[in-house]
Amino acid sequence: MNRNSAVRANLGNAVSFSQTQDGFLQKVQVALDRMSELSVLSQDVTKTNTDRSNYSVEFTQLQNYISDIGTKSFNGVTLFRSSGEAVTIDSDAAKFTMNAVDMTSSTATTGLARIYNSSTSAITTTTSAASALSNIQTSIQNLADMRAKVGANIQRLNLTDQAVNILNENLSAANSRIKDVDVANESTAYARANILVQSGTAMLTQANVLPQSALRLIG
Repeated sequence: MNRNSAVRANLGNAVSFSQTQDGFLQKVQVALDRMSELSVLSQDVTKTNTDRSNYSVEFTQLQNYISDIGTKSFNGVTLFRSSGEAVTIDSDAAKFTMNAVDMTSSTATTGLARIYNSSTSAITTTTSAASALSNIQTSIQNLADMRAKVGANIQRLNLTDQAVNILNENLSAANSRIKDVDVANESTAYARANILVQSGTAMLTQANVLPQSALRLIG
């Protein structure tokens, strides 16, 4: 039961880890939405290169913001990397490896590095802005995949926690049946023993009275 309680603590921490991941990914979504907007504005033929350069200032800062999120950690454990963390899910130390969420991969299919590391993501010309928009659309889909993985992790962890809690409740009930006193039976046994003691005392009292009565008759 104590081990199961420790497992529940581990699961709770893993849920907090995953929720932190999702919170950061939501912010990445906001940044990507704004970057897609800026890339479309930069493709406006009525804009000058100076206008596009101004758009690019914010675009670059958003790239850096996403890049910084990719380095975040939870109590010293990196949030976004290519391998998922293994969580203890029962008292025998069985493990569940969470889906990995990688924001630092060099491939567009697994990460967002194509957005914040690639020079082709600049929006200083209409051509580069169109290319950047295509990259952003890919990254938005990748981001949706990442959040789906995080959501699956959270769901699995929550269900596992519920199962461990049910197990501990029933172990506690079984433990009580072994250790706890049956109050009804013990009360009945106590009453029976008390009656027998009182009866025995009354008989002894009566037995002591009889010799005294005989002596009085003799006297």
